[in-house]
This record gives sequence, C-alpha cells and structure tokens, in this order.
Amino acid sequence: MTMAGPSAMPPPEPGRGLFQSLQRLLSTLLEIVQVRLDLAVNEFEQEKLRIFDSLAWASVALLFIALGLLLGVAMLVMLTPEAWRPLVLAVLALGFLAVGAFMFNQARLRLRHPGGALPATRAELAHDQAGLDQTPPA
Repeated sequence: MTMAGPSAMPPPEPGRGLFQSLQRLLSTLLEIVQVRLDLAVNEFEQEKLRIFDSLAWASVALLFIALGLLLGVAMLVMLTPEAWRPLVLAVLALGFLAVGAFMFNQARLRLRHPGGALPATRAELAHDQAGLDQTPPA
C-alpha cells in the first residue's frame, strides 16, 4: 500500500499517538526553556562585562579628577593671603562635601529605580506568553 502525502509515514499505532505527541510537546518545551536560559546567561555575561568595564574607566577617571581637584585646591590656597587661608579651606571642604552628598544621593536614586535587567529575555518570555494565550478561532 503506497502512502500519499509529503511525509509518507504510516499512521501512529493506537495508543502510541498521544504518547508521541506528548513526548514531542515536552521536547519542544524543553528546547524553548533551553534557548531562554541560554539567552539569559548571555545577557548576564554581557551585563557583567559592561559593568566591569564601566567601573574600570570610572575608577581611572575618579583618580584623575581627585588629583586635579587636589592640585587646584592647593593652588587656590597658595594664592590666597595668609589670613584668609583657613576660611578658604573651610569653604572648599564644605563645598566638596555638599557635592559628594548630592552625588551619593543621585547614585542611590538610580539604583532604586533600575531600567530593568535582562530586557531581551523578558521580551522573549512575553512573546512566548502571548503565543500561548492566543485561543484558536472557533
């Protein structure tokens, strides 16, 4: 008996068709989970490298900024008259402390409201959820 159609596979035996379908469904679900986990791991790795790179650049930048401020303050103090030097140092110290406190507060605010982690993974999971939520037309 010849089979018509593109697959030319015999029909499944009774009782085995449901088991094979469930097995294929489970296999497909496991593949989807594996792909999503791989995507999440890739995003974590990229985020780790981006943060490390940013911290390295920021550390070097802060070092040079600190050196520049220190030399600038020393020059400003040297140029002021002897009687005004304690006042100039006090004003500069209070100014630096105020700017530091403001920047620390800004950093806390930014960490409190992050933009969200793993945007591509969340988008793919939302896409998967939307695909599963669709009901077939009746």
